[in-house]
Amino acid sequence: MRAPEHQGPRVSAVLVGRAVPFSRPGSFSAIAKSAVTGPVDAGPEGLRGDEHGDPRVHGGVDKAVHLYAWEHYTAWRAELGPLPVLDRPGAFGENLSTIGLTEDEVCIGDRIRVGTTLLEVTQSRQPCWKLNDRFGVPDMARRLQDTLRSGWYCRVLESGSLQAGDAIELVERPHPGWPLSLLMEMLYRRPLDRGLLARARALPLVMSWQRLIERRLEEGRVEDWSSRLEGPSP
Repeated sequence: MRAPEHQGPRVSAVLVGRAVPFSRPGSFSAIAKSAVTGPVDAGPEGLRGDEHGDPRVHGGVDKAVHLYAWEHYTAWRAELGPLPVLDRPGAFGENLSTIGLTEDEVCIGDRIRVGTTLLEVTQSRQPCWKLNDRFGVPDMARRLQDTLRSGWYCRVLESGSLQAGDAIELVERPHPGWPLSLLMEMLYRRPLDRGLLARARALPLVMSWQRLIERRLEEGRVEDWSSRLEGPSP
């Protein structure tokens, strides 16, 4: 019998969601996304039919599309048990569930072709408290941060369409020495490593990350993440 051909990185599911009232007073979220079939249009603001509960911190051109590795689900089920939310893609509010890519293999600035859409990797996700409530695990956001299994964002350089089953083709890699796992190592595990921070300062990072690096180099202190990770009182 002929051995099956190796499949490269690909999209296993495309997901979108509407912003609805969430778990705490006054909060809205579109984290509960559903898989869609067939081609989905992708433009500078993201996927057609997708919304964001808090546009101040979610969405926008630098966070237009959120990708998350399906491979991570196995580790989460081993750590958390058989939570229903982990039965299918979309547990983390991702737009694209990927197979064959993790934060170790994706570099900042990578340009990837998915369907007829050209994406550019902009940053890893900085998880927030809404994951705690979605999973019913009080420290879920911090777990994502500590394990570096956070997923990543892309901007849309060329609008097009994409769908489940599409290959993820690497078109250009301008910063091969900067996998997302190393950037997250700098953010969370070696936050005051001046050598690493100085190297990262030369990267074309999003403005918020540029400011973060400059503050750490100038002030020698780490940010207070409690508001993002724990959120307002329920």
